[in-house]
Amino acid sequence: MIQMFHVSKYYDNYPALRDISLEINKGEFIFITGPSGAGKSTLLKLLFCAERSYEGQILIQGRNIARLSDSKIPYLRRNMGVVFQDYKLLQHRTIYENVAFTLKVIGMPRSEIKRKAYFVLKQLGLEHKLDSFPIKLSGGEQQRAAIARAIVNEPAILIADEPTGNLDYNLSMEIFEILKDINVRGTTVIVATHNREVLNKMQRRIIALEKGKIVSNG
Repeated sequence: MIQMFHVSKYYDNYPALRDISLEINKGEFIFITGPSGAGKSTLLKLLFCAERSYEGQILIQGRNIARLSDSKIPYLRRNMGVVFQDYKLLQHRTIYENVAFTLKVIGMPRSEIKRKAYFVLKQLGLEHKLDSFPIKLSGGEQQRAAIARAIVNEPAILIADEPTGNLDYNLSMEIFEILKDINVRGTTVIVATHNREVLNKMQRRIIALEKGKIVSNG
């Protein structure tokens, strides 16, 4: 599903990623780990085209995304969901509006938006919060809302960048159980984290980065 061939990324001649080659199969759940500055977030940004690689090829479902024009990137992202450490919820919209916004962008009918948004919020235990604004929610609830927004359009790929960095261990495990359930339903899940406790407990494939290079993959 995802292939990277000799991918490098530089910031002002600093190598954030160096000669990265890897393959992620459809339906996998993988972790990307490493110390701060190892290149975890940069790698994820390349996958959803928030950044462009300096050299190499990135194929997603057979398409070379390095060659995508800016106008084509939104179409690529329709098959992706992205979850951030700081949630990135729209603060002046309710939780329902945050989740529904994803579907409005792709032109889904209002009745279908309402059905799908309510369904996914109920799935994540937030149906009683749909009229609340993000500031009224706990950190764990905000992260669940961010996940709901990311999966409401049933993406083939879910990318999560340090999704539990602001949460305690119990809430972290709750979020990872949700991600595991999403993966069981067929979504390919890619998570960047430095949480060693979670890595040990989840027992999934781990890609370790150090100074922009893959140092282990298994």
